[in-house]
Amino acid sequence: MSFIATVFWFILALGVLVTVHEFGHYYVARRCGVKVLRFSVGFGKVLYSWRNKEGTEFALAALPLGGYVKMLDEREGEVAEHEKHLAFTQKPVLSRIAVVVAGPVANFILAILLYWFLTLPGYSELTAVVGKVEPGSVAAEAGLEPGQRIIAVDSQPTATRQEFVQQLLNRLGESGEILFRVQYPDSDLSYDSVGELNEWLRGDAEPSPIAGLGITLFYPPIAMDLSYIQADSPAAKAGLKVGDKLVAADGKTVEDWDWWVEYVKARANQRFRLSYERDGELIDTSITPAAITLDDGSVIGRVGVRASQTPWPKDMIIKRQYGFVQSFVVAVDKTWEQSKFVLVSLKKLIVGQISTKNLSGPLTIAKVAGDSAKAGWQQFITLLALLSVFLGVMNLLPIPVLDGGHLLYYVIELVKGSPLPERVQLWGYQIGMVMVLCIMCVALYNDVMRLF
Repeated sequence: MSFIATVFWFILALGVLVTVHEFGHYYVARRCGVKVLRFSVGFGKVLYSWRNKEGTEFALAALPLGGYVKMLDEREGEVAEHEKHLAFTQKPVLSRIAVVVAGPVANFILAILLYWFLTLPGYSELTAVVGKVEPGSVAAEAGLEPGQRIIAVDSQPTATRQEFVQQLLNRLGESGEILFRVQYPDSDLSYDSVGELNEWLRGDAEPSPIAGLGITLFYPPIAMDLSYIQADSPAAKAGLKVGDKLVAADGKTVEDWDWWVEYVKARANQRFRLSYERDGELIDTSITPAAITLDDGSVIGRVGVRASQTPWPKDMIIKRQYGFVQSFVVAVDKTWEQSKFVLVSLKKLIVGQISTKNLSGPLTIAKVAGDSAKAGWQQFITLLALLSVFLGVMNLLPIPVLDGGHLLYYVIELVKGSPLPERVQLWGYQIGMVMVLCIMCVALYNDVMRLF
């Protein structure tokens, strides 16, 4: 995806999340009788603004990396006597708590609505069936075999591949037993298999739980019959047509589609002999893969063909269809599970069970936003929902300068009957700012390192 498109989708995703978050603060502040001076999406120079009848300025600023709601506040300057009742600091502590919590809650509500929208039409998912098992791996030691369907991990049902991956993600960085419950094809009997984890994938910068387990999930074999020939491609120039069957390359038998792809990728601008079958006749030709430069700078070969895909077995496809209300329940449950996962992951980062290399900053988020948009609107909305959950959870952390830090102060005030001394609050804000800046620096460093 082009750089401009990536930036566009990143700004769109961030703009939606920030607007929803700040609107939560704004809406509850107004309901609590607080005067809102400015609602800004972005920081820095104001590009466009307007005011409503209450006098609130709505602004769009130049730096689209956040936003804020500025309320009338005695801590930030002199407040006229006739407006003191509208100041945030004059409101009861429960009202201030409601205003602070409203931003993260708005993000959770957005996530629920997005998951609800995705769930309503119904969808199909694939079961987790073992394709291959790597010798000496965790899966091999657990006795997993090709063809087995994994129906539970650690006693948690894994009816689909997504659920299977999620349960594996929950074990990242851990040691101890991992329990698999499996079924063989065409059998209702289930069996338990036990593997052993030892600081599993703890130091990996981009842990892949399925590969780390030592398995490849089943995919239908791809036939070697060509279903598409790109116009003006090396394949078209070599005379290949739809329906031709690839047989050999430089005299070596084309074992399967993966073998063919790797063979072509390694031969950019290198001519090789190709044998294929057409209408029962074996034909020889030569072909030179075009050189394609990837985003990371590497160069691969490509000839411009696609093969016929063998249909998925019907018993591996699970169709999910929910009613209007049940879809909402599923969306709430999904949001709750994602929130718990974010919290558990943060805990593991703190105690060292997950590498800090997994922290991502704006560059990685921008790339993921662009890739998800390219994959389709469902993937982009799913990413929005996930990021909204992440933003909601992160802002509730008890770190001063974040919503959770303010919430902590107000809860203490509610319990003790008076605010913390201003100097204590100031120390907290300074410590919180240092913590947030350090996290941002690590995330940005990881982003830059991923580019090289």
